[in-house]
Amino acid sequence: MAMEQTAYLRHEAVPQRPALQAAIDALGFDLKTDDSYAPFKSSGFLPCMLKGKLSGFEIYFDAVAETLAIYTHLVSAVGSRDAAIGFRWGGHMEELACVLIVSAALAKSFGAVVHYHDDHILSSADQLIEEAKWVLKEIS
Repeated sequence: MAMEQTAYLRHEAVPQRPALQAAIDALGFDLKTDDSYAPFKSSGFLPCMLKGKLSGFEIYFDAVAETLAIYTHLVSAVGSRDAAIGFRWGGHMEELACVLIVSAALAKSFGAVVHYHDDHILSSADQLIEEAKWVLKEIS
């Protein structure tokens, strides 16, 4: 079963790969995003190296209006953010760790509001960081 999470940002805040990687590095995680990442162009599987091992997740750039039509309770939290980055992953904990780390970097450094679809919850950067640490301990 695929799980999904969305990060809402202002269009101009969506980072290029070097800025995203710097934000991930600043969090202290050993995750490297693939050079193929390109804002608003990447679609489908994005490879990552997590602690030296190949992993990754699916990434999509979505229209905010389409996503908020489904999750109307998020309209006020999303505010003027006009870009949505969708993440999808399977049941592998490594994939989850990648999504949590990238989402934490987007929240901490680029002002993203992050929504996990299944539980209808918003997560802060600090919550995402703690979840990522927990997942990494579980897979070590």
